[in-house]
Amino acid sequence: MRILKQQMRRRLAGFGASVLLCCAPAAPAAAELAHASLQDKGGKAVGDVDLVQLSGGVLLRISLKGVPAGEHAIHVHAVGRCEPPFDSAGPHFNPAGNRHGMLAGDGHAGDLPNLHVPQGGVLTVELVSTALTLEPGKPHSLLDADGSALVVHAGADDYRSDPDGKAGERIACGVIVPSGTTVGRSPRN
Repeated sequence: MRILKQQMRRRLAGFGASVLLCCAPAAPAAAELAHASLQDKGGKAVGDVDLVQLSGGVLLRISLKGVPAGEHAIHVHAVGRCEPPFDSAGPHFNPAGNRHGMLAGDGHAGDLPNLHVPQGGVLTVELVSTALTLEPGKPHSLLDADGSALVVHAGADDYRSDPDGKAGERIACGVIVPSGTTVGRSPRN
């Protein structure tokens, strides 16, 4: 078990997605911002995700409320559409054409660590992915012509199985939309 944990830590660090346990990396004074409002298949709001462009990737601030307790995969999907049952969001965001899974190689750019939702269904967590950008025109931009979406799955990602980590059905989805270009202080400063 200890070896598996060490292996996962190394893979997550190498992949560039890590849970921030205390302090978020500082964002530039004028950063690209985006947002996704997560809804379940019935249209009920179950969370929000704020995305902030950092110098080396994207910070995702995830807040969930009303998601079933347990381990859930969360992925960036390739299309900015969320029509139930959320197949409209397409496959995982994968501009480099990699195999899925942090433990199976480089993984998809849209692969993120599993979320561990406690009893009560409320969770707030921050993740950083160095494989993503909010900068339009860049190869790994979430703000490309057809957009992108965040999808929460019913089960955990096994971090190995291609194409989706055996994460199960899609239970919540939110289209990622630009939300401004300043964070932390007025653009006049």
